[in-house]
Amino acid sequence: MTTTDRIEKDSLGEYPVPAEAWYGIQTARAVHNFPVSGRRPDRDFIIAHARIKRAAAVANAEAGWLDRKLAAAIITAADAILDGGYLEEFVVDRFQAGAGTSHNMNSNEVIANLANVALGGKKGDTRPVHPNDHVNMGQSTNDTIPTAIRLAALAKLPRLTQAIEAMAAEFAVLAKQEANTVKSGRTHLQDAVPTTLGREFAAYAFTLRRCNAQLGATHALLCDIGLGGSAVGTSLNTAPGYVERAAAELARLTGEPIVPAADLSAQMQSMGDLQQLSNAIRALALEVTRISNDLRLLASGPRTGFAEITLPAVQPGSSIMPGKVNPVMFEMLNQVCYQVLGQDAAIALMVQAGQLELNVMMPALGSALFDAMDWLTNALDATTRKGVHGLTVDRARCRELLHTSVGLATLLNTAIGYAAAAEVAKESARSGRPVRDLVAEKGLMKADEFERLVEQAAIEGKIK
Repeated sequence: MTTTDRIEKDSLGEYPVPAEAWYGIQTARAVHNFPVSGRRPDRDFIIAHARIKRAAAVANAEAGWLDRKLAAAIITAADAILDGGYLEEFVVDRFQAGAGTSHNMNSNEVIANLANVALGGKKGDTRPVHPNDHVNMGQSTNDTIPTAIRLAALAKLPRLTQAIEAMAAEFAVLAKQEANTVKSGRTHLQDAVPTTLGREFAAYAFTLRRCNAQLGATHALLCDIGLGGSAVGTSLNTAPGYVERAAAELARLTGEPIVPAADLSAQMQSMGDLQQLSNAIRALALEVTRISNDLRLLASGPRTGFAEITLPAVQPGSSIMPGKVNPVMFEMLNQVCYQVLGQDAAIALMVQAGQLELNVMMPALGSALFDAMDWLTNALDATTRKGVHGLTVDRARCRELLHTSVGLATLLNTAIGYAAAAEVAKESARSGRPVRDLVAEKGLMKADEFERLVEQAAIEGKIK
């Protein structure tokens, strides 16, 4: 103990708490017990948990279980947190006691101290507002923490889907702009039949929007909460009507269609809905990785690669090679996606680790989910602004590579048959001469007729 500490007492005995802290003894013990990651709670999670405390106070006051004066002080304290105040008082490491008891008490203590000081008391005193008896009335860590995780995920979901749609919209603009930019298709990373750059970009936009739809399908699942289940889903020590009142207040506070789950026990045993959200995030990360790699290939060069597109230059690419420009935004996006895949793997392990009435892995599970959502949101937003927007196309290069592609021989299949077309392809590969020139030389069709055939096949996808 130092002169800057105050002494508080709990069921384990006395313990020093920093004198200026709005939290109390159980939080101070947790800070000492869990010096693990150095990462404090997610902001959306703090806000979600404070909303739960506020909703509980409203519900308990309406039921006549909580004195109106004490309820008003708790609500005012919670509102101060919801307005962005006292966030620095939430100090427990993300890796902490199972189920999140330490964070729950961190919220209870901060709100109780704020309420008591407002009512003329002092920090560290549990009168007239007690962190357990009043702030935590009708609640348990076991129902508030999983509810807070779901509410925090709901808060993050629109940001993520907006970031995805913003990137999809940029690709859609490029798709329209380059609808008639004919280029060589590639399969197995080898020359294939012609396509358009617009078709490639349109496919990226479609894929991203499909990912958004998959994410959106998890929204309703997250709105089913287990608040009011108390310790094991039996609603022990809750007021009549508390479950419905608390859910209604949370719906009002969040603007989301929050409702009590049909089975309160299930919402603390099973994290399956969070796993479904993580599944959709994993699918997004996999698709974004693939798209990023495509764009890095298309921009490779500028002399020895594809160089069909040029990505915006946002920084010098090398400390030793002057003038080198790298696709840094998409390299960053790849790295984020790989980290997100790791978070999904951790979430899956923690989801299945629940036992009997409770999944005690919730603190780290929530943290992994929040990281995945925030990282992807920020990375997609930055890459859209600095990597996709401003992307330019070298149409001459697309045309140059198109007519050196042996894949164009496929267009001869219906005219001379597969075997004869294969001979043309092999001759083109061997000699380096364009299929167009060989076709004209062999009298199969004029060079300009073949070029029109190539464009028709690429743009319309068929040969008339």
